[in-house]
Amino acid sequence: VNIELIADYNCIVGEGPLWHPIDRKVYWADIPRGRIFRYDPVSGEHGQIFEGCEVGGFTVQADGTLLLFMDRGAIATLRNGNLQYHLREIEAERETRFNDVIADPAGRVFCGTMPAPDHAGSLYRLDTDGSITQVLSGIGISNGMGFTPDTKQMYFTDSPTHNIYLFDYDIETGELSNRRVFVNTGDNDGIPDGMTVDAEGNVWSARWDGSSLVRYSPEGEQVQRIWFPARKVSSVIFGGEDYTDMYVTTAGGQDKIGEGPGAGCLYRLNLGISGKPEYLSQIGL
Repeated sequence: VNIELIADYNCIVGEGPLWHPIDRKVYWADIPRGRIFRYDPVSGEHGQIFEGCEVGGFTVQADGTLLLFMDRGAIATLRNGNLQYHLREIEAERETRFNDVIADPAGRVFCGTMPAPDHAGSLYRLDTDGSITQVLSGIGISNGMGFTPDTKQMYFTDSPTHNIYLFDYDIETGELSNRRVFVNTGDNDGIPDGMTVDAEGNVWSARWDGSSLVRYSPEGEQVQRIWFPARKVSSVIFGGEDYTDMYVTTAGGQDKIGEGPGAGCLYRLNLGISGKPEYLSQIGL
């Protein structure tokens, strides 16, 4: 497998790669530094477009702007370099930050948090009217999510438990139910981090401290593993004109000796497998 280095910004926690279907570029973040980067595969150019508060994750809104999920539970639109806040903070999350997020097929956003000093992580649902609801509590670290191709089920990763869960998902209400374990990745294979689902329903799970990207069949069988020159492989997304380019982020760029020469980077690979466009959020539009 040919793994192509696209950009190396020595990201401490390079995360959240997202293909922007309107401007046809890849965006990704360095969480603790609050940096957001953009890569244009047509021109080959890339650069930093934002630096501010910690950015745990983001979605693309239906109007093309980025919706950022930040520290203290803050949520804001990034428009021409300026932040427009939808929510300044969630009181329970003042000591922590958002982590991975995903827009659902109806334009809502599921947004998870890191644990706080006095309580575990949570998963929230941000509805299109701007209201936010806690849907899961007692989470170790809320991480990668994805939807089955029929949009009737949602995957959810709780990293410290080594579990990728599967929920029944109701597109009409956004309700999650019937949680069960899709895959337990075991105690000796790093930590499941970001993930995405391809057009055939295979799950691609990035392996923090596992130096790899792992593909599971819809039945939960491991069918492929791709190795990276970095211990902390953090997330993956499909993009490109035909959604066969896979963009993968790695973390640990502040310590390439310990974390590997490919730490803190954005990579691209193409296995001839098609992904599908991510859903667009429609919060407050």
